Amino acid sequence: MTDGTRFTPVQPVRSYQRIVEQVEDALARGDLQPGHRLPSERELVAQFQVSRSTVREALRVLESNGVVRSRPGDPNGPEVLAFSSRALRQQMVRLARVDEVSLAELVSFRMILDGSANMLAARLHTPDQLKEMEETIDAMETAVDAGYEEFSKADLAFHEAVGRASRNSLIQLCNEVVREVVLGLISEKISRSRQSRSLMLTSLGHHRRVLAAVRAGDGLAAASAARRSLYDYYAGYVPKADRASLQALLLDTDEADDPGVARNAANNL
Repeated sequence: MTDGTRFTPVQPVRSYQRIVEQVEDALARGDLQPGHRLPSERELVAQFQVSRSTVREALRVLESNGVVRSRPGDPNGPEVLAFSSRALRQQMVRLARVDEVSLAELVSFRMILDGSANMLAARLHTPDQLKEMEETIDAMETAVDAGYEEFSKADLAFHEAVGRASRNSLIQLCNEVVREVVLGLISEKISRSRQSRSLMLTSLGHHRRVLAAVRAGDGLAAASAARRSLYDYYAGYVPKADRASLQALLLDTDEADDPGVARNAANNL
């Protein structure tokens, strides 16, 4: 053994975890499909050669993760469910709440996702989808006077319209989950902020620029405007020490034309 090489103790894997892994692997391979049934509890005990309590714990984990559903008194085995964003959302919320993922990381990830969605929407949208985006911008303008809650609903409708126009369901899903997690962490602060109306008006202005870029088919401008919009809306809630990662995503926006502006902006964070 090389001098200085050290290994850390291994953690034993519980049997129920192996059952969970096998079921999830079968789903990944396509051997199990939504609507299929797992074998009965008794059959699972025999197939895995484990105790009934181990099978029940595995099924509890699978149900908690949104993979299967068991009905009391159902003579059939647990039903395999279609994919839902609920499990992904739960994991993201859990990560954020235990400080494994910072607010800065969540916001910067959303800036990346939103920028990509807007770039695709600018290049791929249909006339009907563009009209839908225009209508949501009008709704956002009306909602400014109605308050943050109504504005947030109209804002969500805009991003959903952009997501559909991007023709990428995975971007839509991830963006939806990250957006909900971020808002769940700071929505109360925004709604109670004395600058709430100012933030909404600033956001509305940015969304209009995004729409103009999408209408013009300028994907790069749409992406840049989207990232700038999110930065201006959320950066104030991110600790100053963590804002550099957000600022780095703005280097191809208006600051890119003037490096001095970018330097000054970073120094003022």
